[in-house]
Amino acid sequence: MSLSKFSFPTAITFGPGARREVAAHLRQNAVRRPLIVTDKGLAALAILQDFVAGLAGLEAKVYAGVHGNPVKGQVDDGVAAFKAHRADGVVGFGGGAALDVAKAVALMAVHEGNVLEYAWDHPKARPVVNALPHFIALPTTSGTGSEVGRSSVISDDATHVKKVVFNPALLARAVFADPELTLDLPPAVTAATGMDALTHNVESYLSPEYHPLCDGIALEGARIAAHALEAAVKEPRNLAARSDMMMASMMGAIAFQKDLGAVHSCAHALGTVVDMHHGLANGIMIDHVMRFNADAAGVKMAELARICGAGTAAADFARWLGALKERIGIPARLGSRGVAASHIPRLVEVAVNDTCHRTNPKPVSAADFESLFRAAL
Repeated sequence: MSLSKFSFPTAITFGPGARREVAAHLRQNAVRRPLIVTDKGLAALAILQDFVAGLAGLEAKVYAGVHGNPVKGQVDDGVAAFKAHRADGVVGFGGGAALDVAKAVALMAVHEGNVLEYAWDHPKARPVVNALPHFIALPTTSGTGSEVGRSSVISDDATHVKKVVFNPALLARAVFADPELTLDLPPAVTAATGMDALTHNVESYLSPEYHPLCDGIALEGARIAAHALEAAVKEPRNLAARSDMMMASMMGAIAFQKDLGAVHSCAHALGTVVDMHHGLANGIMIDHVMRFNADAAGVKMAELARICGAGTAAADFARWLGALKERIGIPARLGSRGVAASHIPRLVEVAVNDTCHRTNPKPVSAADFESLFRAAL
């Protein structure tokens, strides 16, 4: 497979071996001392060591303090590493958490205050006024699509409430999307991140906001993910399936500028209250929310069923999601991951206050969220 290069929404080099073009790109952009922001799990693996070795001639430093859902403290530590290294650029290398922290490190390396003060909904949100250091992204999972996003999701260390820092300045100057970096992902991670990518495409398509460009991207992204995810989980070295999932992930993140829906509000609540992996939370909740949405979005859900090969009716799509989850090892219910009835009041509180459900095709009340969580237990 040859490399393809295009700009949508930023410059993207896509295909096996894309990572090998990073060193030349950094040199061309006068970056000599990059800080590589990655997570603890990748720090000791050969894929990171090989990548760093490929930056010969550059004085690269690795910051590997990212783990779990990203929090402010990880950003602060990354900024300290950036300044101690006298870095002149940031390379995000990892899954969505690492890429979100990398964006925030680039932001806070040249801005004052607390990163959470830059969240769009902060009552006294600080403006982004300074040019950020050169930032590029290399995804090692196919889920969040953070590599092509203009936002960074960072949680408060104490409350775990997620805050979204959104600004076009956070967009990577270039993305090197190399599916070879995903070949060694465990099946469970592939499944959870893949359900995240699928959910992004599905919820973007179902959003009632007007954006035909995003509708087209989301529908095709859902089709690609639907036909590649199971193969990626069951045949980890299947490069074609891995490539398709990486593309579907980017398409979902591009499309969700049209906004998301109640699945994400549920997932954000689960991440806040029980620290559940975001993709897993989306995967558990998606079919439950789709059944709730069926009477309000029947035509679009029927189209999703058709392009996924599930049938011709809205109900077929929800059934297909349940069957897909079973085949790839995503739990049907929350209880299998330690969620109990005692968690529901707090889950409902967080979900109601989350903004994603405002563009759900069907309005969602606190009582509706309670019913959804109880149905999914």
